[in-house]
Amino acid sequence: MAKAWAWPFRTQTAEQKNAPGLVALAHPGAAQWGGRDAAALTRDGYLRNAVAYRCVRMVAEAAASIELATAHEGAAKIIAMPQPNEAGAAFFERLYSDLQLTGNAYVEAVQLPGERGLAGLYPLRPARVRAVLDGRGWVDGYGVKTGRDERIVRRDETGWCPVFHAKLHHPDDDVYGLPALAAARRALDLHNATADWAKALIDNSAKPSGALVFSGGQNLTPDQFDRLKEELERQYTGAANAGRPLLLEGGLDWRAMSLTPAEMDFREARNGAAREIALALGVPPMLLGIPGDNTYSNYREANLAFWRMTVLPMVNRVSGALGLWLGGAFGEVVKLSPNLDRVSALSAERDALWHRLEAASFATEDEKRALAGLDQ
Repeated sequence: MAKAWAWPFRTQTAEQKNAPGLVALAHPGAAQWGGRDAAALTRDGYLRNAVAYRCVRMVAEAAASIELATAHEGAAKIIAMPQPNEAGAAFFERLYSDLQLTGNAYVEAVQLPGERGLAGLYPLRPARVRAVLDGRGWVDGYGVKTGRDERIVRRDETGWCPVFHAKLHHPDDDVYGLPALAAARRALDLHNATADWAKALIDNSAKPSGALVFSGGQNLTPDQFDRLKEELERQYTGAANAGRPLLLEGGLDWRAMSLTPAEMDFREARNGAAREIALALGVPPMLLGIPGDNTYSNYREANLAFWRMTVLPMVNRVSGALGLWLGGAFGEVVKLSPNLDRVSALSAERDALWHRLEAASFATEDEKRALAGLDQ
C-alpha cells in the first residue's frame, strides 16, 4: 500500500511506523477574525494595510483643505493657528484621521488665567482619553493619561468642558463613537490574509503544499526519512529555490494537496476586500486604482461623489460641533461654515449655480447673493 508523508515532515514514532496505511482528510478550521477595538483596527488597518491607509489619508487631507469661515475674530484666529508651531490644516488633518480610525476625536483647550478666550487647541490621542460619567450616566468630564498618571478635566461652573469630543454614531454606545473600519473588519482581515498568504507562498518556493507518496511497499528507514527531510529543507525551501525541479527516487511521487490561486479566486477576493474597505471609508474604488469597479462612468464623477458624499458631511459634522464648543468658550455664538468657493473639485457645480442665478431675471441682486451663499 502506498504511504504518504505530508510536508513538512515529522519524525515517526514506533506506533506510527507499524500502523496500517491511512488516508487523512483535512478541512479548513473556523475563520479567525481580528479585534474590533480601535487599537486593533488602527494597527491592522492604518499601519499595515495600504488601502485603509490611503483612504484615511485622502479623506483627512481633503477635509482639512476646506477652510472654515467665521465672523468671530477670536474663533477665526484660534482656528487659523491652534498652536504656536502648528497650522490649522495639520491640526484638522489629525482630527479627521482620529475620527475615522477610532470613531472619536478629542481636543483640549488652553485658557489663560482670568480670560474667557482660548490660548491654544491641542489634539489628544483617543487611546489616552476616557469619559468620566456622573451618577446619572452623563459625561461630566474626561480623564487624560499623562505617562503613568491621569488628570481629570471637568466642566466649569457654566457647564462648558475644556475637552472637545467629536464622535461618529454608535448604535450600541452612548459615549463613544464607532470606527469606520469596524464595519469592514472582515474585509480588512481578508485583504491582509491574502497578502500574508502570497508572501508565505513565495517563501515556500512559490509552490503549494503537498505530499510525497511512497509506493515501494515498505516504510522508509529512519536514515532514509531523515535524509529526505534534510534534502527537501535545504534544496527546495525558500524564495531562492523557487522553481527548482524536485528530483524523486525510490518510488516517491509528489502530489499537490492544496488549491491553486486560480481555484481560490485569489486576485478577485483581494480586490473585493479592497473595495469593501474603500466603501466603509467612503472612497470610490476608482480613485484608488482598484480594478473591477464600474459604478462611476469617469474619474470626475467619482471624485465629485467623494467630495459630496464623504468629505463635506464630515466637515459639516465637525464644524457644527466645534462651533458650539467654541461658543461656550467665548461666551457668545460662534458659527463655522466651510468655504466651498476654494474647493477646486466643486468648481463645475459652482459655475453651474452662478449661470442659473445670472439667468434668473426675476430675482434681485440681494436674493441672488443669498442663494449663492455670499451673505453668510
